[in-house]
Amino acid sequence: QVQLVESGGGLVQAGGSLRLSCAASGLTFSRYAMGWFRQAPGKEREFVAAISAYDYISYGDSVKGRLTITRDNAKTTIYVQMASLKPEDTAVYFCAAVRLEVSQIPPRTGVSYDYWGQGTQVTVSS
Repeated sequence: QVQLVESGGGLVQAGGSLRLSCAASGLTFSRYAMGWFRQAPGKEREFVAAISAYDYISYGDSVKGRLTITRDNAKTTIYVQMASLKPEDTAVYFCAAVRLEVSQIPPRTGVSYDYWGQGTQVTVSS
């Protein structure tokens, strides 16, 4: 059974930093691209970042330059380091996984992902 467990969310002041983690189990991690999405109340789910098994990385436009996504295949965990946080970054952040072939680029749409975590709340106060 595939499980994705996010952690690291919390309350932070504007301009602050947070690191989110997503621990994966029940899958062959090295064959999966991993993504982060977020959803704020009343808004649609938004792509944040994705990383392939071979470290191809893409970022959402609203977070580019402020986030860094990494993966540790030995720990089957991905991370997203968030800096210069803004109140508009407040959302539930979800981790997702999709199995890809070597040449495929990680998708930026949530419907393309096979597995999802439960999410972790990030709240940025002004």
